[in-house]
Amino acid sequence: MARFRKNGSKELPEISTASLPDIIFMLLFFFMATTSMKEVTYMVSIRVPEATELTKLEKKSLVKYVYVGKPLQHLVGQFGNETRLQLDDSFADISQLEEYISQERSSMKESDQSQMIVSIKADKETKMGIITDIKQSLRRAYALKINYSASERMKASY
Repeated sequence: MARFRKNGSKELPEISTASLPDIIFMLLFFFMATTSMKEVTYMVSIRVPEATELTKLEKKSLVKYVYVGKPLQHLVGQFGNETRLQLDDSFADISQLEEYISQERSSMKESDQSQMIVSIKADKETKMGIITDIKQSLRRAYALKINYSASERMKASY
């Protein structure tokens, strides 16, 4: 018959940490590839309108955004409750839009300047007169490719 000895003197082997840097770099690359950075801090409330015929923009680096809506609740005391235009991280007048577009165009590569798209991200309650003024200003700045941001309309289920 076999005998089993209990030796309390055996120690557990150390955990190997040789693969730890590989795991950390894999996680780092995963999060770098899947995370999208927030481009701008919204200062206006935007509830985009719904649409049925949508197309996705292919090259986002060519798109410059113009945000239109009423200021957020914590900014109403400072900027009022009227519809405002937001360019990057600040409020602007429609008269400043032409200069903004020309600056953005000049910061792009020369080959991409003619392909620049201006996307108007407007609240669905925005009056059409403001959108028309923005379009006229964009026309004067020779920004003729205009896109309107919208969300997909859900089909009614019966």
